[in-house]
Amino acid sequence: MKETKIYDVIIIGGSYAGLSAAMALGRSLKNVLVIDSGMPCNRQTPRSHNFLTQDGNTPSEIANLAKYQVSEYKTVEFYSGLAIAGKILKTGFEVSTECGAVFTASKLIFATGIKDILPDIKGFSACWGISVIHCPYCHGYEFRHQKTGIIANGDRAIHLASLIHNLTDKLSILTGQKGQFQSEQMLKLNRNQIDVVETEIVEIVHESGYIKELIFVDGKKEKFDAVYAAVPFVQHSEIPVALGCELTEQGYIKIDNLQKTTIYGVYACGDSTEKVRSVAAAVNSGNIAGAMVNMELTQELF
Repeated sequence: MKETKIYDVIIIGGSYAGLSAAMALGRSLKNVLVIDSGMPCNRQTPRSHNFLTQDGNTPSEIANLAKYQVSEYKTVEFYSGLAIAGKILKTGFEVSTECGAVFTASKLIFATGIKDILPDIKGFSACWGISVIHCPYCHGYEFRHQKTGIIANGDRAIHLASLIHNLTDKLSILTGQKGQFQSEQMLKLNRNQIDVVETEIVEIVHESGYIKELIFVDGKKEKFDAVYAAVPFVQHSEIPVALGCELTEQGYIKIDNLQKTTIYGVYACGDSTEKVRSVAAAVNSGNIAGAMVNMELTQELF
């Protein structure tokens, strides 16, 4: 199925960052297509927090309201499907979907997010985003004063511990291997009565995603209410790199302060571009991307 309509902008990814970019462009009367596969990374999270006016609402409630509001701008269209390939043309870009649809546009915005690489621990994935969490700002208040673990090691564990200790004094670092801490860091952990458990975790016992206890390789069991986990990730979409967009050393899409990637006409926003993973941050970066793309289009035509 070959589409003949040429859009001003194609946005790949229709969650918070993509919808925010679409709203900025729709309000500037740009013809926009939002391609979304409907699989946001926070789909298991019960409630979203730390976002003004939406605190405590479910991720889907926020996203559905956002999409409804964006759809009121009639120059914005939506396509449900997975974008699998992109091509640079003389006049812009071509995007192909899994179902064979092909679309073209002058500019591209990637709001495709990242894919977490979860450890092979029984029960981990079922708890991810519910009681196995990544961000104290997004989820920490709900587990305040409760027994909490941190699956991390070295500097990353210390960073998380310093933030989470403010929320609970019932805190343990779960390295699953020999701890990689400097003597100064160990002094801090000891001073704040934070245990380091080096025994490997083999199972997270839970009920509907809420942790009951952890089981270690030596058979020991310990009750926990929440566990923070610093897990590796990859880009959710391979298209940016295929087009030539550079990544940072950490694996994020490299952008400047205007959300521009290293390929002219291609912008990126949301979790694929920054360490701060939150609805508020995604909306902010999407708004900037939409405005900057509009400015680029306008300057080219003016």
